Amino acid sequence: MKAPLILFLVTTVLPVFFGRIRSAPFWLTLQGVALAWAGAASHGSWSAHALAALAEVLLVRALIAPQLLRRAVRGRAEPDLELMPSNLFAWAIAITLIVLAFEFGAPALDDRHALTLGTVGATVAVALLLLAVNDAPPAQLVAVLFMENALALFESLLPEPWPLPVHVALGMIYLMTIGVGAWLIGRPDAPVHAVADAASEGKRP
Repeated sequence: MKAPLILFLVTTVLPVFFGRIRSAPFWLTLQGVALAWAGAASHGSWSAHALAALAEVLLVRALIAPQLLRRAVRGRAEPDLELMPSNLFAWAIAITLIVLAFEFGAPALDDRHALTLGTVGATVAVALLLLAVNDAPPAQLVAVLFMENALALFESLLPEPWPLPVHVALGMIYLMTIGVGAWLIGRPDAPVHAVADAASEGKRP
């Protein structure tokens, strides 16, 4: 169970510290794979419920969502900026939040619960920091998707998995989030120089 949690944590920390906006779909795909791996390990048996939940995670979170985000980011035709500005102050806050998240999970009953709580807490904390320091629409959407994936990871702490209708509802919410978000960020305002060029073309005899 530790391996998928470590993979999930890596896919949260690395892109925020070193990743750029156009690489975010790749990290979301890895997060979906880590979620599916953690879910398969927590279910314990391959029931119809477990298979349906696994299919939902792989299809929605590892395949559809990254593709929609990639298409929206390319449609904006903007420079490939960093997810989080690389300055010492922001990095220090992010590292402090990650450490505090794992300190929060330390009193858990066993190592698996402690690591899961720490990973969930670190993901939510880093996503909130990303929302605070980067006002670019694609970065804001990535932060929201990170938080929703952290909520899905929290399921592995439950003694019994969520009922299948809950899985379906969460999948629909995730799809609506990425669908509406991708539609909004994929419709940028026309650049000023493009408007000026169009106006000058119209004035030519």
